Amino acid sequence: MKQLAGLDASFLYLETPQMPMHVGALHLLELPAGYDGDYAEDLREHMHARMPLLPALRRKLVAMPLGLSNPGWVDAEPDLDEHIVEIALPNVNGQGSGMAELEAQVGALHPVLLDRSRPLWKFHVFTGLEPGPDGQVRVALYTQLHHAAVDGQAAVALAQVILDLSPEPRAIDTLAARNRKRGQIGTMGMLRAAMSQQWKQTVKLARSLPSAAGILGNMAVGYAGGAAAGASIDKLRALLAGVAAQTTAVVRGKTAVSSLGPAPRTRFNVSLSDTRAFSGVTLPLAELNRTRRRHHASLNDAVLFVIGGALRRFLTKHGPLPRKSLIAAVPVSTRAAGDTTSNNQATMTFMSLGTHLADPAERLAHVMASSKAMKAQMSQLKSLMPTDFPSLGIPWLMQAGAMLYGRAKVAEKLPVVANVVISNVPGPNVPLYLAGAQMLTNYPTSIAVHGLALNVTVQTYNQSLDIGLMACGEAMPETAEFAAYVEAAFMELQALPVAEAAPEPAPAVKKAAARKAPAGKTAAKTTAKKATKKTAVKKAVAPATPKPRASTARKKAAAG
Repeated sequence: MKQLAGLDASFLYLETPQMPMHVGALHLLELPAGYDGDYAEDLREHMHARMPLLPALRRKLVAMPLGLSNPGWVDAEPDLDEHIVEIALPNVNGQGSGMAELEAQVGALHPVLLDRSRPLWKFHVFTGLEPGPDGQVRVALYTQLHHAAVDGQAAVALAQVILDLSPEPRAIDTLAARNRKRGQIGTMGMLRAAMSQQWKQTVKLARSLPSAAGILGNMAVGYAGGAAAGASIDKLRALLAGVAAQTTAVVRGKTAVSSLGPAPRTRFNVSLSDTRAFSGVTLPLAELNRTRRRHHASLNDAVLFVIGGALRRFLTKHGPLPRKSLIAAVPVSTRAAGDTTSNNQATMTFMSLGTHLADPAERLAHVMASSKAMKAQMSQLKSLMPTDFPSLGIPWLMQAGAMLYGRAKVAEKLPVVANVVISNVPGPNVPLYLAGAQMLTNYPTSIAVHGLALNVTVQTYNQSLDIGLMACGEAMPETAEFAAYVEAAFMELQALPVAEAAPEPAPAVKKAAARKAPAGKTAAKTTAKKATKKTAVKKAVAPATPKPRASTARKKAAAG
């Protein structure tokens, strides 16, 4: 038996019918030409062959006596007839079901909790899809993996075992991969294991305190910039709590200050129902990379800009659009390079999306400045975020708290920390195959939580950026419309002209100019320059403002 770490177990305690805690993806699959088999059965055989390499799929939970501490994992062979099921989609207009029907199925299945008496995963194979553009037979796969077992990068590691680089599955050395079956332990053995784990966690936490204090002290000095350390520590505490942070950056030759305080309240900051709405959208990765490099932006910057632009469009129509910028909660991996352990190693940071700025050039600069400031802090804060901690009595407290939080609609009463979750998970950049079928899409399906009714998760796959939009079905049923706004915001990024930076004058020249120029005249010239530049940018962007269009995946499906 292996006891769950504190962070992993938290996903079990927080799970309710309104807040399922599994992640996964929706894959559109194209079968080989002339295929006439049973794909669900072929997938079961494929998974049976790979199962020795997938220990995370061959274990189930065992509760500690009286629920005193975190549960543990014990070996359990999955019944593949129960874990891989087939669902026949309805025939629409004699052509089969399209993406809209498929997305509706995912929305209906996502709130269904996984059976904790079995290994915590399930695959749904959809048949009856309309054929591809050239008549290719297609099926779809919706996967569910509990977040207590994997985070985003651990799921990618599992996919590397399950998927192949060609239609012909590779040979697997199952003998070397099969772990030795561990025997079960009794009640007293579990109690001894739980108490031993509590002691180890307490000692580890105590040992980490001196180094954590040193990091916080160094950051406080940096934050103060020579000011009193007490005021700096107060600021740092606010940053760690996610309720206040201040970033300063140079934007188009001027200094812009953005304050990350409590986020504005929106339609997303509500308690959840037990319904979900889901849509997927695909952006061309090569074009996205070319565009963002012109602006010296990272891929994450570009993603935040695009989602922020879509949110601005959506709230402009459905309202209200807050005057203050929306804040995104952004998961950050703390996983070391090469670590493929099936557990959770991540923390959360907060980013301003600049949705209060109508000018897309200013909004992109705002996002890049916010990202730069947060990265500087996270490089030090990562080591302070524990993934394991003493858990004696925690199961009772967290489970009761999660149920009360939803029933009492606490999300509507507390200050808003963030408005949306945006997660960017790196994936493979080559085509992959599953049981002989080529995977065409990889739309992530993630978790919406009370107070954050919209989750946007993106993953790169085969020269595409696949985006999964998961929302509460009552708070935001219009995910398909939002998907169109995502594409429109991407086109806005493409149309954005590159700002040419003015040459920096020599220090001596700047000092002489500062001495000679009267203050009032200098201020007037600066104001005039800003107004002229802003007008020019608006004229360049306005004609290229796109209309929403159907997603790439929908076009492929509709073309068939």
